[in-house]
Amino acid sequence: MTDLAIIIVAADDAVMPQTKEAIAHAQAAGVPMVFAINKIDKPGANPDTIRRQLSEMNILVEDWGGKYQCQEISAKKGINVDKLLEKVLFETDLLELKANPKKLGSGAVIESSLDKGRGYLATVLVQDGTMRVGDVIISGSYYGRVKAMFNERGQKVKEAGPSTPVSILGLNGAPAAGEKFNVMTDEKEAKSIANRREQLIRIQGIKTQKHLTLEEIGRRIAIGNFKELNVIVKGDVDGSVEALSDSLIKLSTEEVRVNVIHKAVGAISESDVLLAEASDAVIIGFQVRPSAEARRAAEKEGIEIRLYSVIYDCINEVKEGIEGMLEPEKKEEVTATAEVKQTFKISKVGTIAGCQVKEGKLTAKAQVRLIRDGIVVYTGALASLQRGKDDAKEVAAGFECGCALERFNDIHIGDVIEAFTVVEIKRSL
Repeated sequence: MTDLAIIIVAADDAVMPQTKEAIAHAQAAGVPMVFAINKIDKPGANPDTIRRQLSEMNILVEDWGGKYQCQEISAKKGINVDKLLEKVLFETDLLELKANPKKLGSGAVIESSLDKGRGYLATVLVQDGTMRVGDVIISGSYYGRVKAMFNERGQKVKEAGPSTPVSILGLNGAPAAGEKFNVMTDEKEAKSIANRREQLIRIQGIKTQKHLTLEEIGRRIAIGNFKELNVIVKGDVDGSVEALSDSLIKLSTEEVRVNVIHKAVGAISESDVLLAEASDAVIIGFQVRPSAEARRAAEKEGIEIRLYSVIYDCINEVKEGIEGMLEPEKKEEVTATAEVKQTFKISKVGTIAGCQVKEGKLTAKAQVRLIRDGIVVYTGALASLQRGKDDAKEVAAGFECGCALERFNDIHIGDVIEAFTVVEIKRSL
């Protein structure tokens, strides 16, 4: 929606990474640029350093024989701001930018939000024609009559011509940023077009839902413990909803996938709860609250609604939830080793190993391995553990004991019995 970009760089500083990003965006969109070198009134200001840094990015300003217009200014003292505006006007003449203020208004949505006291508020840029209070407008699948318009200072205005940004009240929803809007002559026609668009969006959503393919099923079987976390995101501002949804999707791993099945601006409604119930989803509200009906329905159906006012709190909690869904890592820890010094064959009992505990503490309930010449020949549990003629719960290092292995009698002198435990370690992203 931009015809011309003014790139401002401080003369006492350098071309910062975010400035480079802004230049890259303008170049990618094919938008002409005018450079304003600001803060020339400050001691230590060196505009030529900025020009040199720009030239290193293959951007030559007119002073240095290039094609980009450049003006040194001081925003604080107002020095040369008039000359900058002259250069902007000169650029617009070259681009032949024209608009007709006498026709019905049209333009694009910059941002939309849910204002707590006033309802849905859309910030729009009129690109052609004129929009007035009382006009019927349509944007995406939303429509309404303009109840009030406010300029960038929050003052009420009656009309907005080409290149005028205004915030408007009156739409029945929050259109997405970047959506086009048009002023209509007939409210019935606007309503029918909006309803048709909503229907098409719903059909499109159903058609683009990812269904399981054979490859995906194979991948999940290979992983063995694949899980999904379905999320519904509602927020007060379209930008916040987009940012939060993208951040949540990026938390997906090979084992746990985060699906944002629905995202929108507005309060959490009963239909959101019904959707969450049908898709087994968690509802996340950012700076919004559920309606009384939605809260009752959520309590009845056992649907979890999480409300946040800080985006990082939400991301961290979902991250913790995903970590809880991950299968824990299993790690073995050796708790004791014992060497077989003598073996005794007892009828109806089997082979008893007379051992000396070398390290750790051998317990009666321990999982054990029998190792012969460095090779594991048995893994299982102890059938019994004795000190002398009495059963023992544990035997410490340096002491002797007798033990039998469950369903295994092939024990030789010199074998090593190794006791171990399996510890589960919680995985983190």
